[in-house]
Amino acid sequence: MENCEMPSINATSDEIREIFAKTKTIAVVGLSPDISKASNRVATYLQNAGFKIVPLYPKGDKILGEKVYKNLEDIPFKVDMVDIFRKSSFVMDIVNASIKRGDIDCIWAQKGIVNNEACKKAIENGMSAVQNLCTMIEHKNL
Repeated sequence: MENCEMPSINATSDEIREIFAKTKTIAVVGLSPDISKASNRVATYLQNAGFKIVPLYPKGDKILGEKVYKNLEDIPFKVDMVDIFRKSSFVMDIVNASIKRGDIDCIWAQKGIVNNEACKKAIENGMSAVQNLCTMIEHKNL
C-alpha cells in the first residue's frame, strides 16, 4: 500500500452505487497506454461498461481511442468523476484542480491510494470521495 494511513474518510456502498448511477464521464488520471498496467485494464473495463473515458496522461494523442489531455483544466466538457492512478501525494493537487473546475461530482483514489486530507477537502467542496478501492471491482460488485 502506497500510504500506510488507513482511510477514515470513504463513501459507503450505497453512496458508491449512487456515484455509478450518476456518472457518465470519467477522467482517468495516470491512464497508461500500456495494456499490462492496472490503469489501462480498469479504464478498458469502465469504457466497455458504457462510461466515457477521458485519459489524463503526460504524452500521447489517444489512449483507448480517446483524446489524451495533459490535465483536468484542458478538458472542454463536463466530467463527473476523476479516477486517480497516481501516488497519494498527488491527490491534493488533483482535488484542488477538480474544485477549480467546479463540475466534478466524485474524486476516486484507486486501491492503495489514501489521502484523508484531500478527501475531506473534496467532501467540503461538495464532491463524493472514495479511496483505496478499485472502480472496476466496485462496479462489478453492484
